[in-house]
Amino acid sequence: MGRFDNRTVIITGAAGGIGLSACERFGSEGANVVAVDLAGSDLHGAVAAVEMAGGDCIAAEADVTDEAQVEHYVAVAVERFGRVDVLFNNAGVEGRVAPSEDYESDWFDFVMDVNVKGVFYGLKHTVKAMLASGGGAIVNTASVAGLAGTPGIVAYGASKHAVVGLTRTFAREYAGRGVRTNAVCPSPIDTRMWDSLVEGIGGDRAEEFRKEAEMRNPMGRYGRPEEVAAVVAFLASDDASYLNGAILPVDGGARAQ
Repeated sequence: MGRFDNRTVIITGAAGGIGLSACERFGSEGANVVAVDLAGSDLHGAVAAVEMAGGDCIAAEADVTDEAQVEHYVAVAVERFGRVDVLFNNAGVEGRVAPSEDYESDWFDFVMDVNVKGVFYGLKHTVKAMLASGGGAIVNTASVAGLAGTPGIVAYGASKHAVVGLTRTFAREYAGRGVRTNAVCPSPIDTRMWDSLVEGIGGDRAEEFRKEAEMRNPMGRYGRPEEVAAVVAFLASDDASYLNGAILPVDGGARAQ
């Protein structure tokens, strides 16, 4: 018996990195997975990962900045599997790396639309489905950039602080109705997004910066996407039944102060 047998799990940003690892993890624990990403053609790997791990999976193409499309992926989950038990609200973008005085408004708006509106829309529409079937668990992807200021990524940092705020609000608002809401704050995790940030922050010294950042971590290495997925699965499971409103760094101890 898996922890998620007969449970339906929606995963946004499912096509790569942490999202793809989460698909595999939830599939290995018996979940029915709805894999959501902007380009449906990119979701073949997610569907295959879930099915190879022993779960059932459908792909749902959606732009998380479009509320109607978010409402639709929730409806698809209910239509196919009858209910929604877990949301891993993971879709996000890093945006540009630039000094704040040079950060273009268009880029700022884009990052906030994906990372804040997209998360809010997922919360709003998924919680309705969860309340209709007796409750559930939500895990949002924030970041260590949502816990402290990080120069050069003003939009990303602001958006992840907002995700922390959304998590705490929903945790207090819906716990009494059977829905728990928590967040993970990963970094540095060995993903495409981290590589992009390293290149943007490090510039000509990108490879040197990457090695320095790795060695500064108390564990002396970067995290792996599957390590984040394991924490997400724990938070979404009954093993975490009294965890609500937690903002949990998954960072190898980088924020241990």
